[in-house]
Amino acid sequence: MTPISSNPNHWSRIRETGTAGGVRAMVWIRRKLGRLPFQFMLLLVIVYYYIAHGLHRRASHTYLTRLWRHRYGHAPKRLTWLSLRHFRSFGQSLMDKIDAWSGIPPALSFEGDTRERFRQAVESGHGGIMLVSHVGNMEICTAMSDMQEDFRATLLMHTRNAQQFDEVLARSTHRENPPEIVEVSEITPSTAMKLGRRIAEGGFVVIAADRVPISDNGRARTLPFLGHPARFPEGPFWLASLLRCPIYTIGCFREPTSYRIDFDHFDDTSDLSRRDREAWMDGAMRRYVDWLTRQCEKTPLQWFNFFPFWLDCEDAHAAAPGHEDERPVT
Repeated sequence: MTPISSNPNHWSRIRETGTAGGVRAMVWIRRKLGRLPFQFMLLLVIVYYYIAHGLHRRASHTYLTRLWRHRYGHAPKRLTWLSLRHFRSFGQSLMDKIDAWSGIPPALSFEGDTRERFRQAVESGHGGIMLVSHVGNMEICTAMSDMQEDFRATLLMHTRNAQQFDEVLARSTHRENPPEIVEVSEITPSTAMKLGRRIAEGGFVVIAADRVPISDNGRARTLPFLGHPARFPEGPFWLASLLRCPIYTIGCFREPTSYRIDFDHFDDTSDLSRRDREAWMDGAMRRYVDWLTRQCEKTPLQWFNFFPFWLDCEDAHAAAPGHEDERPVT
């Protein structure tokens, strides 16, 4: 078993909040009473969590302040109101996630030739890796199989700190062909072999590259993000270099009436030599951080990493040993 990080505010040690019963109640309100009652209850829940849980409130403030300074050169005005909207956006994403897994297809929109690029990638038969982030709603990506029947996705996820929400999610799933979920604590050679077979069969491995490994020994690199040092995992890029396959970026961003799909070719490691692997990883990770920055700039209230992300965060190493704070599940 892979040891969990000793840092008490590491994302993997921060427990989900709420109960499975509470989530089921919100789902019932959404489906039985309609949008307006659901939005009212969601607002009450969001205000409660904002007041009661200081760690992710401060994380939201830090992120929003650094994004505004990076983009506009000054701190945001009315930070509390902006952060509440950030929390509300996260709450809405959880309900959208349940709908997507329940077989209720979300409205999807594509800009330019995005849809055609996606179709060509799937129909090529080569498979590949899809890099995602915690901007937007990565689970909505799986609903694209309703649009493209031969799109087969394997999601790499760490779900042990969100078991109650995942229980509700599993019970809500009525899709005929749900994506495969692979629980990973770290990417090992055996994991790589399994995923390599999925790609060889024309499938796609979906993996977030904006959270460090759960183990203190996991490999990560420090890169500047929004002007401050942050750790990013090497695992997704090591996997991509090992499997020698096409690599794509994909994001699903909530808009007033639909989810906007952003899909693009990122790289291809089919001809990457072993001696060039290290240099490629360094460049690829920097390009990913640039992509992540652009997504945050486009949709500033949809980056859902509610924990001390940067190395120079006030809470990064501040909690007493053995203390585990709480966070909304992701």
